[in-house]
Amino acid sequence: MVFTTKYGGPIERTEDWKQWKAILKQAGVRDARVHDARHTAATLLIEQGIHIRVVQEILGHTRVTTTERYTHVATLQMKDASERMGARLWGSS
Repeated sequence: MVFTTKYGGPIERTEDWKQWKAILKQAGVRDARVHDARHTAATLLIEQGIHIRVVQEILGHTRVTTTERYTHVATLQMKDASERMGARLWGSS
């Protein structure tokens, strides 16, 4: 068993969901699925420059293509890419 009660028994199948909803409410953030947190974690790791193969291992994906579907390109990454391309093309920084 991966998740157990404090006594070592199985948790109710909705207990982790209830705890997740309580955490979101306490944090004052919008409602989201637990699965959405995996997408967010993957994207944040990529934004920090973590290699996608490392993210793949963290998420436990067999194929890197699955990990690629989990990550989302952020606006700051797009801005950085366009500025770098502009610098290469036009010699400006």
